[in-house]
Amino acid sequence: MKFVRAPNLLIAQHWLNLLSAAGIQCELRNRYLSGALGEIPADQCAPELWLANASDEELARQLIEAGAKDPAFDALPWHCGQCGERLEAQFTMCWQCGAAREPRDDTPAH
Repeated sequence: MKFVRAPNLLIAQHWLNLLSAAGIQCELRNRYLSGALGEIPADQCAPELWLANASDEELARQLIEAGAKDPAFDALPWHCGQCGERLEAQFTMCWQCGAAREPRDDTPAH
């Protein structure tokens, strides 16, 4: 199902990466149509993300919205669970080994 039209290819690829990392099956379409702009109407040239499962739509929207927000100014660095590298809060993948940041458990301990 058609999910969203991105303003440009860079953002479309970023959204695709966010959704794929969360296990949401999706496809990036119109990847190369920007070169046809003028020959084809502009609204038909924009990159689009299509979801394999309509049931993923709400989660996909939440992920894209969360991905658009900068980390809080006081967000703490994190350590990669795979190699132990220290990374700044804005990074979601380890630059050293490529492992994704593990979800944090922010619930208070009892």
